[in-house]
Amino acid sequence: MPIEFLRTFDWSRLLSWRTGINIIDILIVAFFMYQLMKIVKGTRAVELLKGIGVILLLKLVSVLFQLNTTEFIVDFVIQWSALALIIIFQPELRRGLEHLGRGSVFSRKRKSNPSEQVVEHLSHALQYMGKRRIGALISIEMESGLEEYIETGIPINADLSSELLINIFIPNTPLHDGAVIIKDFKVATAASYLPLSESPAIPKKLGTRHRAAIGLSEVSDAITLIVSEETGDISISRRGNLINDMTQEEVVEYLNKEIVQTEKEKETQGPLQQFIEAVRKGVWGK
Repeated sequence: MPIEFLRTFDWSRLLSWRTGINIIDILIVAFFMYQLMKIVKGTRAVELLKGIGVILLLKLVSVLFQLNTTEFIVDFVIQWSALALIIIFQPELRRGLEHLGRGSVFSRKRKSNPSEQVVEHLSHALQYMGKRRIGALISIEMESGLEEYIETGIPINADLSSELLINIFIPNTPLHDGAVIIKDFKVATAASYLPLSESPAIPKKLGTRHRAAIGLSEVSDAITLIVSEETGDISISRRGNLINDMTQEEVVEYLNKEIVQTEKEKETQGPLQQFIEAVRKGVWGK
C-alpha cells in the first residue's frame, strides 16, 4: 500500500509555487515564535503560558468527552482571555516592542564585546577573595533567564568591576549574604536567593553556597563561581556539575572558553542565524 501511494502521488505538486509560499509562511511564523520565546524567557510569563496550555487542554478534553459544564466555563475564560493577556503580559509586550525598535531583527550585533574585561574583573576578584578566605557566590546568566532569582535580590544594575564584587562580599556588610547575579555583563543584583540542591550525592563537607550553586545549575545553564569561606578554594558549577579546587589559570581558561569564545561566535550571527542554530541544536542535539 505505501509503495502504491508513492507511485501514484503527484510529486510535481511539491515543486509548485504554492508549496514554496507555504514553506516561507511556516518559516516566518517559526522565526517570530522563536523571537517571542527569547523575549519571555526567564520571566514569569513562562509560567502563565503553561497555565494557558492547561486551559486549552481542558477545552480539548471537554469537547471530546462532552463535559458541557466544563466546556462552558472554559469558553467563558477564553472569551475574556484576550483582554487579560494584554494586561498580564504588558511588561513583556513593551520589552518586545522596544526590542523591535532598536533595529532590524535580521541585523548583526554591532555592540562591543565586554566579555574579556568581565573575565579579567572576575579573575582579580576571585584571587583577592580566595587569598583572604572571603566567601562569595557569583552567578553569570547565559542562555537561560534568571529573572526569577534576580527578583529576590537587591537591585544593583552597575558595571561589573573587581572592586565592586569585593566590596559586596566583605563579611558583615548588608549584601554579603546570598548571590551576585551578572546579567548582560553587568551586576544585576546582590543578596539573591538561589535554589538549594537536594541531591544526596553532594558531599556533606560542602556548605550552603555550594548547594545553592549546584541547585541553580540543575535548573539553568548559568555559570556559578564559589569562593569557600573556610578554605578559600575556588569552584565552578554548571549543568549539575561542580569543579572543585580550581587554580587561577584554570578559572580564567574555563571562563574564556565558556564566555569569551561564545560571545565572539554570537557576534558573527544575526538573530536569523541564531534561530537556525537553535533549530539545529534542537533537532540533532549538537
